[in-house]
This record gives sequence, structure tokens and C-alpha cells, in this order.
Amino acid sequence: MDLAGFTALVDRMAAAASTADAAGFAECFTPDGVYHDYIYGAFTGREAIAHMMQDHFHAHAREYDWRFFDPAVSGDTGYARSLSRFLSTMPAFEGREVVIDGFSRFRLEGGRIAEYWESVNAGVGHVQLGVEPARSAKVFARWAAQLRARPDVVAYIAAARARYAGG
Repeated sequence: MDLAGFTALVDRMAAAASTADAAGFAECFTPDGVYHDYIYGAFTGREAIAHMMQDHFHAHAREYDWRFFDPAVSGDTGYARSLSRFLSTMPAFEGREVVIDGFSRFRLEGGRIAEYWESVNAGVGHVQLGVEPARSAKVFARWAAQLRARPDVVAYIAAARARYAGG
């Protein structure tokens, strides 16, 4: 995919997310595409991705806005920085404004997203919501355990340890 096509794709994805167009959001993905959300986990297939957008993102927020910046593409991999903003509708955090700065990685196939990953500092979101530190610590510990259990991370750690084993 070229840069112009990738830019159009992420712009379409962000517009669909911002307008609560769950079906349009899911259409940005291949039929068996995977969205790895840092909060809610992985969603596979367009139906599941649309469900995530409708029943998680927009069920917990209003005035949701998502924009991508500085897109780059190399072969079947795309990257973009993002900013998103919403007002929480969760009862404990009703009306609190949250702004998230993130970085996204896309595996591309046939002009669509085959797999999506994001990296954000969730602590910044927790602070803006007013999540109690003890609750945040439990969430972050769970996420850290999930990260360290991923096969790619396990392989990376083993290789890194091997590089330093001799000295």
C-alpha cells in the first residue's frame, strides 16, 4: 500500500470512530482482521470489531474524537501517531475529559487493516479520569503480565538475556 492509500485508510478509520459508525469502522479491516485494544483486548473479525466500537468505546464515552498524524508505510506495515479525546460516561468518572496520545501499528492486506496494535500511556488516561492509584496498579500489573506472556515478547526476552549471558 502506498502512503496516499494508507493515509486515506487511517483517516476513514478515525472518521468512523469519531462518528460512532461501527460498521464503517469495521469495514476498514479485512473480514478476519484483528484489533488489539490496550484496554479491552483483542477483537477478531468485522462483527467483533464493530461490537467493540459500539459497545465499548461509545458505550463509555461521548464526544469521542480520534485523529491520526504523521502516517508512514513500508510494504505491508503502516504506522501513525494519534490523538483521541472523549468525555467519560462511566458513572464513577462521568463528564471527565480524557486526551490520549498514542502510536499505532497496522499490518495491511488488500487495502485494509489485517491487524492493528496501539501503544499508549494508560496511566495518563487513568490520572485524567481520577482512577484511584491502587486500582490503576492492579490494572497495570495485569497488562504487564499479559505483555510478558506474549510469544513475541518471550522470544525477545530470551534473545536479550542470551546476548548478555556472557558478560
